[in-house]
Amino acid sequence: MSEINYVTMETFESMKHELHHLKSVERPAASRAIAEAREKGDLKENAEYDAAKESQGMLEAKIKQLEGAIATAKIVDTSTIDTSKVTILTRVTITNMATKKTVTYQIVGEKEADLKAGKISASSPIGKGLIGKVKGEIAEVQAPTGVLKFKVVDITV
Repeated sequence: MSEINYVTMETFESMKHELHHLKSVERPAASRAIAEAREKGDLKENAEYDAAKESQGMLEAKIKQLEGAIATAKIVDTSTIDTSKVTILTRVTITNMATKKTVTYQIVGEKEADLKAGKISASSPIGKGLIGKVKGEIAEVQAPTGVLKFKVVDITV
């Protein structure tokens, strides 16, 4: 996981806060749950113990994933963004050439991607196709249904 993870300062702080919560609150709670289940007898037939151990394993995996995301995070300052072309954290208004539908997306890192909020990942097919494009340019995006063409209408922060 050596890929750079582009995030805003707010997302970076949110990730650090979540990691701290997982380590200082969730991890001790998982340990207590295992200890309580262990006291209830034979571990071979103790479903509560198995569930607590599985929950702890999932928690540790989430902590490891979050630590990796924080370690590879590159904080992007929105005040230094060049809007002459599509880059990370720019808002790009595009028109689908086939349907003539116009939408606006913000290009973000994977951690911040949320289609309902209009945020798409720079590593998604559409994000990759738009990166580096300038206003008026046509982006061709390879999708499972074929090649989609989007015209870049506007680029803002």
